[in-house]
Amino acid sequence: QMQLEESGGGSVQAGGSLRLSCVSSSHIYNCIGWFRQSPGKEREGVASIYAGAGNGNSLYADSVKGRFTISQDKANAAAFLQMNTLKPEDTAMYYCAAGQSRTWAGGRWSCNLSQGEFPYWGQGTQVTVAS
Repeated sequence: QMQLEESGGGSVQAGGSLRLSCVSSSHIYNCIGWFRQSPGKEREGVASIYAGAGNGNSLYADSVKGRFTISQDKANAAAFLQMNTLKPEDTAMYYCAAGQSRTWAGGRWSCNLSQGEFPYWGQGTQVTVAS
């Protein structure tokens, strides 16, 4: 059973930055995704990155494009989410997730930001952005 562990959450002022990390107990996955959930809201996809063999894309939710960057360290089965220009509406519990499902389009693999595509989840790390 793959295990994922997030770290790096915290409290920052609006406009600040945080870098979230996710470490997996296994290298056997094609996709890593970051999701978030605020109180009273449904969990939403934030960013995904293709981690398997061959060329792949990173995908972002419209709300974070240009501010968040997903990256990975394949050798160490780790993924990261660099979050810049944080806004109060970014306040949420952030979850790392991993899975095998991938989509082929335009000569590259990508990972849909759909919760159902990710069977393995971490416990989450809280991000709080003060106005």
